[in-house]
Amino acid sequence: MVEHAARHVLADRVLEVLPDWVNTITQLNGLIAERMGVVASDLDCLHALNRHGPATASVLAKRVGLTAGSVSRMIDRLGAAGCVERVPDPGDRRRVLIEPTAEGLDRVAAYYARLTARTREDLQGVDEDALHALVRFFEAARDSAAAEVDQLRSTPTTVGSARPSGASAR
Repeated sequence: MVEHAARHVLADRVLEVLPDWVNTITQLNGLIAERMGVVASDLDCLHALNRHGPATASVLAKRVGLTAGSVSRMIDRLGAAGCVERVPDPGDRRRVLIEPTAEGLDRVAAYYARLTARTREDLQGVDEDALHALVRFFEAARDSAAAEVDQLRSTPTTVGSARPSGASAR
């Protein structure tokens, strides 16, 4: 029973720390975006393009959770900042793909280089089993957050409406 209680306390501690970490990363992303001449959500687009490769505007809109109009403005901002370019789709010349520029990816990487180095240092003292556990946790947390995004998008609400079903008052 003591083991279960200690595990519960540790899980609560993780849930306490995560919002602070997310908030700090959000602040960092905002500062980096400002210095690059874009907005923070534009960095999500660059990440998606870097991870998945060139995509159409509609695919990007789905990947970053924006409307068609918003993604069009995002592409314009990123293009003006030299971070993306519109290129013909080699498989269908009628379509246009958005692809990251080497300059854009290099600029983003340069801004995150110190954080990446610090994170690698932070992980030096973590054994391999714990690293595997961290990867499993972050993948599961990502999937849980994505499921919640899907749930909220599929449930119509109005501003100021009551709590979503299943949510408890604190």
